[in-house]
Amino acid sequence: MQFFCLCYITCYLFFACSAKYLAQVILSVSRILGRAFVKALQEEYAASINAARARASADKSSSKSDYGSSLSGISLEEAKQILNISDIHNVEEVAKKYDYLFTVNDKKNGGSLYLQSKVFRAKERIDEELQAKPFSSEV
Repeated sequence: MQFFCLCYITCYLFFACSAKYLAQVILSVSRILGRAFVKALQEEYAASINAARARASADKSSSKSDYGSSLSGISLEEAKQILNISDIHNVEEVAKKYDYLFTVNDKKNGGSLYLQSKVFRAKERIDEELQAKPFSSEV
């Protein structure tokens, strides 16, 4: 009987102490993780504020060609790559490439509406650029 009581007391003290230490470890870990989470949120918030400020200042200093890019969603260089042209002022070449790529990517011919849309947006972007800056012989 004494042996049983001794074992019971030993087990009780062991588990009681280990539960106390386990609770302390859990509390410490949760504090560390909480602080890290709060710090990450603060850094992300600061980064988003800085990005918004940078975008606002970039919008104020944008040129007309950037305005065209924001309307069609692609840059002039990307539009030239899509239509595979080097000079946007060669209207015949632009029209020829556009017609070919638009027809090839027609959904009726088994083409892709996504690619057809890209071709259309590229032509639209080049047209915007030509309207904004007419061709001059000094270039």
